[in-house]
Amino acid sequence: MRKIIAGVFQSLDGVMQAPGGPSEDPTGGFTLGGWSFSYWDEVMGEHMGGVIGGDYDLLLGRKTYEIFAAHWPFMTDDPIGEKFDKIAKYVVTSSTEPLTWNNSHAINGDAATGIAALKASDGPDLLIQGSTMLYPALLEAALIDRLFVMTFPVVLGGGKRLFASGVASGALKLVDHQVSTTGVIIATYEPAGPVPIGSFQMPEPNELERARQERMKRED
Repeated sequence: MRKIIAGVFQSLDGVMQAPGGPSEDPTGGFTLGGWSFSYWDEVMGEHMGGVIGGDYDLLLGRKTYEIFAAHWPFMTDDPIGEKFDKIAKYVVTSSTEPLTWNNSHAINGDAATGIAALKASDGPDLLIQGSTMLYPALLEAALIDRLFVMTFPVVLGGGKRLFASGVASGALKLVDHQVSTTGVIIATYEPAGPVPIGSFQMPEPNELERARQERMKRED
């Protein structure tokens, strides 16, 4: 069985839309595309080099696939472009339009079902980059095996988020971390089951606390 490894660039407020350039994804009126560019340093380059240098196939949403397909095949003498061109690219899409990039394969229908079947097949691990639309189904079905998040020291105020409202709950275990010279936190997580619940409250609430809890019920 393959593993699914997901990579995310996000702002402090959780936005992952258009980190690479102003025209990458302006949908929804997003005007801050390219917000990651100025923060890249050697630490981040080494981390991404380790990720990109591994053995994997790509798993992408349709929009991220189109961004990649319009960029990487045209990067001459670029080892990343050469690698991406050769490996399999699996694209979750509702479109019937052909995928023109070499060695690209469509996953139609229910995303979680299609990705689960792909994960159960023989082959290298599956690497996700970007692709915000994939995460709700993947998290709901507990299909992600490892998640590395680069959190940049910017607040964007709005845009597509990794953990959007309604995403499945769950705990994560930190397995590795670094901080770049520019203040980017690189954290790698693995799933750790359900969210552990505890309480700092008094064993028996006093009168004020009981009244507060009743008010909260009415305001719900």
